[in-house]
Amino acid sequence: MTDRLEGKTVFVTQANAYMGPAITDLFKAEGANVITASGPVPTGDGFESYTREAVDIDILIANLAHDPCSAPVADISDDDWYSLMDTLVHPLMYLVRHFAPKMAEQGHGKIVAITSAAPLKGIPGSTSYCAARGMQNAFIRASGLEFAANNVQINAIAQNYVSNPAYYPAELAKTERFQKHLARNVPIRRLAQASESAELALFLASENSNFIVGQVVPFSGGWVTTT
Repeated sequence: MTDRLEGKTVFVTQANAYMGPAITDLFKAEGANVITASGPVPTGDGFESYTREAVDIDILIANLAHDPCSAPVADISDDDWYSLMDTLVHPLMYLVRHFAPKMAEQGHGKIVAITSAAPLKGIPGSTSYCAARGMQNAFIRASGLEFAANNVQINAIAQNYVSNPAYYPAELAKTERFQKHLARNVPIRRLAQASESAELALFLASENSNFIVGQVVPFSGGWVTTT
């Protein structure tokens, strides 16, 4: 079996967080030349420096992370609201605005955003997070259609219940209370491993997904489809 990303150059943002480590490891194992950048994606003057090494890339993994931010609507702070927008929403626009036209000019390209399933179903008490991730998903749908004719495929993985230290730390996942929560809310009754999400990212980044554009793909063990 040949390496599935042999000869491809990939840029992974915020590679030290969220799905960054798992995607980086898998893509390297599949033969890609992986360029990584750590820390939140800056906007404004800092953006050019953050993306300076990402020249002539074939694939962008827009991996944007923010610590969980939960509060009822009446208690949403301005700082938390703007922090979510500045970390998740505005950087995604900057990334797509910068890379998608370049990919269109070269006649090919893949952009995979790692977002969240939260806005697909809604989580009371996490309205600000749902709003930010929902804006990401809407932006991917529209921009994916805009660049489809240029052989640039832009899609998102809308995930939930995927093992990672920020959202589902190991000590929480092992508790009886959390296991009961999974049994009630997640049809598959377990957390996904980060490597499983990375495999979906690999598919969307590969030539096997050339007919998929503007899609926000739920990856939540059935949580999105339960009522």
